[in-house]
Amino acid sequence: QVQLVESGGGSVQTGGSLRLSCAASGRRYTYHSMGWYRQTPGRQREFVAAVTFIGGDGIKYADSVKGRFTITADRLKRTTDLQMDNLTPEDTAVYYCHAEVYVGPPPNLSREANWGQGTQVTVSS
Repeated sequence: QVQLVESGGGSVQTGGSLRLSCAASGRRYTYHSMGWYRQTPGRQREFVAAVTFIGGDGIKYADSVKGRFTITADRLKRTTDLQMDNLTPEDTAVYYCHAEVYVGPPPNLSREANWGQGTQVTVSS
């Protein structure tokens, strides 16, 4: 099993910055990717940013955060950070760390998704 623990959420005013961090622990798997999603009440969880370690996708961002958010991740340390700048009230949400790992006996590997408990980010106008 993989445990993901987020930290760094909080409250800021419009235009402010926050940095979220996520650290994985537990059994050591090969990681396919790590990233961040967010969710507001009554809405589906939405993709924010991710780093793909294996494969050609690299770093991806949701259009709504491009140019404002920066994701970093370390596959060996099993950590990911999300630097959020120029925040707006529309960024208010619970932010979840996400990691996909390879499970199963080779060559029949599959990818398993894991989630953190979430950390609240609130941006006031």
